[in-house]
Amino acid sequence: MNTPEFWVAVGFLILLAVLFKPAKKMIIASLDSRAEKIRSSLDEAEKLREEAQHVLADYQRKQREAAKEIEGLVANARSQAETMRCEAENSVKNALARREQVALEKISQKEADAVAEVRNLAVDMAIKASGELLERRLGQRQSQELIETAIRELPRNLQ
Repeated sequence: MNTPEFWVAVGFLILLAVLFKPAKKMIIASLDSRAEKIRSSLDEAEKLREEAQHVLADYQRKQREAAKEIEGLVANARSQAETMRCEAENSVKNALARREQVALEKISQKEADAVAEVRNLAVDMAIKASGELLERRLGQRQSQELIETAIRELPRNLQ
C-alpha cells in the first residue's frame, strides 16, 4: 500500500468520484436537453404530418367535387346539345312543312287563276259567238240589246 502506483490509483478514484457528481449532472442535463429537443421535433413533425394529412384530404375532397362538377357540366352540355338538336330538327320540319304549304297554296292559286282565265276566255268566246250569231239572225240593233242584257246578267249567273 505504500507504493506510489497505489496512491496514484486512489487519487485517481477520488478525482473521479469528485468529478463524477458534477459531470453526471451536466451529462444528464445535456441528455435531458437533447431529449426535449428531440421530443419537440417529434411533436412538431407529428403536427406537420397531421396538417399534411388534412391538406391532402381537403385536396382529395376538392378533386372529387371538381370531378362531380365536371361530370355534371358534361351531362348538362350533352342534354343541351340533344335539346338543341331536337329543336333544330323540329325547326327544319316546321320550315319544310311551311314551304310545302306555301307551295300547295301557290299551286292552288295558279289552278284557280287558270280556271278563272279559261272561264273568262270561254265567256268571252261565247259572248262573241252569240253576238255574231245574233247579228246574223237578228238585226244589229236587236242583237246589241240582247248582248247588253246578257252582259248585265252575267255576274249574277256566274255566282
